[in-house]
Amino acid sequence: MTEPVRWGVIGCADIAVKKVIPAMLGSDISQVTAIASRSEERAAATARSLGIPRAYGSYRDLLDDPDIEAVYIPLPNHLHHEWTIAAAEAGKHILCEKPLSTSSDLAREMVVAAESSGVKLMEAFMYRLHPLWVEVRRLIAEGAVGELRSVQSFFSYHNVDPDDIRNKVNAGGGSLFDIGCYPVNVARMLFEAEPTEVMAAIRRDPSFGTDVLTSVVLDFGGRHATFTCSTQLEDDQRVHIYGTEGRLVVEIPFNIPPDRPTRVLSIAGGDPPLDPKIVSHQIDAADQYQVQADAFSRSIREGAPVPTSPEDAVANLEVMERIFADAAGRS
Repeated sequence: MTEPVRWGVIGCADIAVKKVIPAMLGSDISQVTAIASRSEERAAATARSLGIPRAYGSYRDLLDDPDIEAVYIPLPNHLHHEWTIAAAEAGKHILCEKPLSTSSDLAREMVVAAESSGVKLMEAFMYRLHPLWVEVRRLIAEGAVGELRSVQSFFSYHNVDPDDIRNKVNAGGGSLFDIGCYPVNVARMLFEAEPTEVMAAIRRDPSFGTDVLTSVVLDFGGRHATFTCSTQLEDDQRVHIYGTEGRLVVEIPFNIPPDRPTRVLSIAGGDPPLDPKIVSHQIDAADQYQVQADAFSRSIREGAPVPTSPEDAVANLEVMERIFADAAGRS
C-alpha cells in the first residue's frame, strides 16, 4: 500500500474546515497531519474537532514541521502569493485555492518559486477532476454535440456583508475573482485554447468597490463563451454547451454535491423546443475535494506532473485581467 502523503493546512477557512479537510480525512493516500492559524486557540479547536494530530499558532511553524510534505492554502486571495512562495522555499508541495493569485505577474513568481525549489504547485479547481467533467469531455470528444461552438455559463450567490473577505477589493474580492474564474476556466478547458478577443461589462458595488455583476463574451477564434457572475443575485450555477449537432446541460457544474449522483443531459434531435430528444447521463457520487487531493498526492508519490499545470492558472488570470481591462475601457 502506498504511504499517505502528509498534508498541512495553512488557515482555518470555511472551505478547508467544512469541505476539503473532511474529504481528505476519508482518503487512503492523503493524510491531514497538521493545521495552522494565526490564532493558536483557533488552530487547536479546529484540530480537535476534526481529529487532526497537530495544531500551530502560526503558518511559519507549520512550514517548519519536517513531517509535512504538502500544504493546502485556503487563505484569502491576496495572501496566496506570500504563503505559496514561503511554502515552496520550505520544500513543501502546494495546492493553492483559486485564483492562484491576484495578478498573473504574481502568479508567475509563484510558479518560478515552485520550480526553483523542485516542488509541485497546482491551483485548486476541484471541479475539473470530478467524474462529471470527465464525462462531459468524453461526450464532446465522441461527437455528442458535433463541432463545439458555444459555452454559456452562469454562477451567482448573494452576499452583502461588508465584513466578508469576498467583498473587500484590496483582498482580491469580487465576483470575477471568486466565482467568475470558473466560467473562464471551463471555457478554456473545453475549447483547449485561449480567447482571441474579450468583451466585458462590469457593475461595481458603490460601497465595496468590488465587481458584483460581471458579464463577458470570450471569442475563441469564432467560437464563443459567454457568462455572467454575480455576488448579489439569487444563488445559481449552470453550464450549457452547444455544438452543430447537439447540446449538453451540466446541471450542477461547480459545487458538485459529494453525496448524491449528478447528471449531464445530452440533447439532440426530437422536436425542439417542444419535445427534444434528451438522454440523461448519470454520474455516481464522488467528493471532488477528495478526488483533487488524491490526484495531487498520487503525483507526489509517483513523481508525475500534477493534473492541471500551474501555467494554466497563470493563463486563467491573464484572461481575467483582460476582462477587467476591457470593462474599464468601456466605462
